[in-house]
Amino acid sequence: MPDNADPRLAALRRLQAVATGALLVAIAGWVMGHAMGAQGGWAWVIAACEAATIGALADWFAVVALFRRPLGLPLPHTAIVPRNKDRIADHLAQFVRDHFLAPDVLLPHLRTLDPAAHLGQWLRDPARVAQVVNVARSASAELLALLEDERLADALHRLLREQARQWNASASVGQVLGLLTRGERHHALLDAGLHQVAHWLGEEPAKKALAAMALRHIRKEWPWLIGLAERFASVPNMADSLAAQVSASAIAELREVLAQPHHPLRQRYDAWVNAQIERLRHDPSLMADVNALKDRTLDDPVCRAYVDTLWRDIRAVLHADLAAPDSHVARHLAQMLTLLGERLAEDPALRAALNTHLEHLAGDLSQTVQNGLSEHIARTLKAWDDERLVTQIERSVGRDLQFIRLNGTLIGAMAGLVLHALRVL
Repeated sequence: MPDNADPRLAALRRLQAVATGALLVAIAGWVMGHAMGAQGGWAWVIAACEAATIGALADWFAVVALFRRPLGLPLPHTAIVPRNKDRIADHLAQFVRDHFLAPDVLLPHLRTLDPAAHLGQWLRDPARVAQVVNVARSASAELLALLEDERLADALHRLLREQARQWNASASVGQVLGLLTRGERHHALLDAGLHQVAHWLGEEPAKKALAAMALRHIRKEWPWLIGLAERFASVPNMADSLAAQVSASAIAELREVLAQPHHPLRQRYDAWVNAQIERLRHDPSLMADVNALKDRTLDDPVCRAYVDTLWRDIRAVLHADLAAPDSHVARHLAQMLTLLGERLAEDPALRAALNTHLEHLAGDLSQTVQNGLSEHIARTLKAWDDERLVTQIERSVGRDLQFIRLNGTLIGAMAGLVLHALRVL
C-alpha cells in the first residue's frame, strides 16, 4: 500500500504533531514564566512547564530509541527494534508456532467449534451452495482452458508417457490381483460364475442349443450312425434327451463344486490363480511380455489417436456443460452439497465421524506445517530491511506510543506542580 494511502500513517502523523505541540507549549510556558519574573503564579507555571518538558523529552527519547538513534547519536541501547530484528523474528515465529499452531492448542478449539455442525448449517443455505458451485464451475473451466494450451498438453503427454514407460505394469497387475484374491475373494467370483453357468444350463434354450450342437457334430462325423438310429427312433428326440442328461449331469457337478469348499476343481483354480500372480510378480519372461505389450500400446498410433480424440470429446462436453446456464454438473454438485448439509444436520453419528476425521487431519497438518510456517515467518522478517520493519511496527503501534509522550508531558506537569507546592509549603 502506498504511504499516502495508508490510514495508519495519517493517524500517526497527527498524534506526533499533538505530542510535539505539547512539548513546544511546555517550553513556551517555561520561557514566558521566566520572562514575566518567575514570581507568584508564574512560578507555578515555570514548575509545571519545566517538569512537563523533562517528561516530554524523556518519553520522546524512549519512543524514538525503540526504532532509531535519537538525533542520530550512537547512544547505547537505542534503535532497539532494528538491532534485535533477528531475535524478534525468531521469538515471533516461536510465539505463533507454540500458541497458534501447536496441536494441544489448536485441537481443543476445534472440538469446541464443532466444524461438522457449522458445515451442515452452512450448506443448508442455498445462496452459499450456489456460491460454492459457481466457484467450482469457474475453477473447472479455468483448468479445462489451461489443459487446452498446446504447449502444456504436449509437456503433460510427454511426462505421462515417460512415467508410463517406467511403470512396471506386470508387478502392478500382480499386486492388484493379490489384493483382489486376499481372503479368498476370487472364490466368490468363481461361485458367481458357476451359479450363472448352472442357471443357463437349466434353461430350455441352453438344452436345445446343446442338442443342436450334438446333432450337427454327429451328422458331420458319423453320418452313417444317423441313418442307423433313425430306423429305431427320432434322432432329434434322442439329441434332446442326450442334451437334457448332459445338462443335468453338469448342473449336478457344478452344485457339488459349489457345496464343497475343498473340491479338487477349487484347489486347481486356486493354485492356477496364485501361480499366475507369482509369475506376474517374479517371472522375468512374463514380466517382459506384459511390459512389452504396455510399450506397444503406448507407441500404437491408433491407440494414441483414440485416446486423444476421446479426451478432446470429453473436454468439449465438460466445457459446454460448465458454460451452460442449466449445467448438469453444477446441478448435481449443488444437489450433492445440499444433501450433505441435510445429512450433517440430521445425523449426529455422521457429524461425530466427520469431526473425528477433521481433528486427526488438523493434528497431522499442524505438526507438518508448525515448524515450516514458523521458519517462513522468521525468514520473511529477517529478510526485511531495517527501515521497512521499523515502518511497519511504527505504523501499527506508533499512535499508542505518541500517547505515552502526551502522558509523560501531562504527568510531568502535575509532578512539577506537586513538587513546587511541597517546596512552597
